[in-house]
Amino acid sequence: MEIQAALQRYATMDPNMRYAIVLAAALATVGVGSPALISTVPPPTCAARVDTRVHWMRLAPEREWSSLDRWCAGVGPPARNDAQPPLEGPTGPIAIASWNDHVGAGDIDAFVADLKAGRLTGGRPISTFVVLMQEAYRGGPAVPEHGGAALRWASSERPPGPQGARDDAVATARRLGLNAVYVPSMRNGAPGATDEDRGNAILSTLPIGDVTAVELPLERQRRVAIEATIALPTGTGDPVRLRLVNTHFTNMVMHHLWVFSESGRARQAHALEAVVPRDGALVIGGDFNAWFGSLDAAYRELAKGVRPADAEDGRPTFGPLRLDHLLFRLPDGWRTTVRRADSRYGSDHYPLVALIDVVRSPA
Repeated sequence: MEIQAALQRYATMDPNMRYAIVLAAALATVGVGSPALISTVPPPTCAARVDTRVHWMRLAPEREWSSLDRWCAGVGPPARNDAQPPLEGPTGPIAIASWNDHVGAGDIDAFVADLKAGRLTGGRPISTFVVLMQEAYRGGPAVPEHGGAALRWASSERPPGPQGARDDAVATARRLGLNAVYVPSMRNGAPGATDEDRGNAILSTLPIGDVTAVELPLERQRRVAIEATIALPTGTGDPVRLRLVNTHFTNMVMHHLWVFSESGRARQAHALEAVVPRDGALVIGGDFNAWFGSLDAAYRELAKGVRPADAEDGRPTFGPLRLDHLLFRLPDGWRTTVRRADSRYGSDHYPLVALIDVVRSPA
């Protein structure tokens, strides 16, 4: 009863007071958290298998490195698909979506088809888009069959998609002719039982460059965010370089008594916020697992220096909760509208879709 009462008091606490308490707890264990120190931290041991076009940042304190390396041993290398060349001239609005794909259960083809047709953007067809995907799934020989006795994995969860199959994010990007980068966070199932891993992915009609895998402080599971850049033509002059950040923070953590998991995701968010660019165009999106929506400490940490959309559909994205978010720092005059899709497309999360009206340079 005492624990239940404490949880009730915590949930109804003044948000500013709760944020101060949670942030203090997060900062006590945040680890590196300083851009000046990142270059001195070695990458994870599995980075030896990494494509040289993917850079690495490790934000966890040194005491967590060996545990993170055990998680890392069970996954394959990051994967890329470079399908389409840069745009040569201006186009219409750009859409940026954030979607938890539920370990491949989401129907990516149907989602992309609706995005292109304008069914997710108020009837405005879309030719230029980016999808920030969490819980993206990858299967096949790239995932090591064995990773050693100390190997860690997440689960053997294998939710079926709408047609009983699952969408491999990399294979789907190739089939749809999209540029893509995929960075696994954890194995999906025990060694020998599956040939799967899962993590974050970015799918785009535009080339994806300057990719950095950002390994977050360790909570219940290993999590790796992705930073990358796309170039948007302006009609004349240089294109606008838009930095993308795709992240997925920890959810319920038993050693934080479940509801107090806010301090775990705040720790991850604080570390990530310390290394995102301080200037230039920026979009941060992902599954923040923000139980308290925009009042959650993880959201408030990442909202420093960026903002929500000019107009936003505030409906929940997972059950009754708004776990998923998009935040923006864009050039003057650019407008953003965020809508939640009406369908989950087979996932357990609804996608969020931002429509960005780009102000082009005069011809």
